[in-house]
Amino acid sequence: MKLYFAIIIIALNSAFGFGQTAEFRIDKAVFKFPKTYEGTQLEHDYLITNTGEVPLIISNYKVSCTCTTVDLPKQPIMPGDTFKLKVHFDTEGKYYYQDRIIYLQANTRQETHKIRFKVNVIPKNE
Repeated sequence: MKLYFAIIIIALNSAFGFGQTAEFRIDKAVFKFPKTYEGTQLEHDYLITNTGEVPLIISNYKVSCTCTTVDLPKQPIMPGDTFKLKVHFDTEGKYYYQDRIIYLQANTRQETHKIRFKVNVIPKNE
């Protein structure tokens, strides 16, 4: 009987261990650039901290246009560590109010997380 309870306890404990997922916090998930002239290359670093108990892997990102790119981490972000996620935005051919959402895919329960930036781009001819 004791063996039976020991096996159940070990199985439950193992299930909790395998079910762990990473968690992270983004410092200021929405960023607003100052007014910018068309043709300017913009960059911003989003600070991402792994608040979970397992390594965080940000595996991919999705954006609506190729004018925005993201430098993903090459290594997992260890628990307690912070990573500067660099976002690049090419304003060439972009005019006036721009509002971009970037979807990050990660090994978290939610799987997809949003970061966002806004900028007012002044056309070259103005």
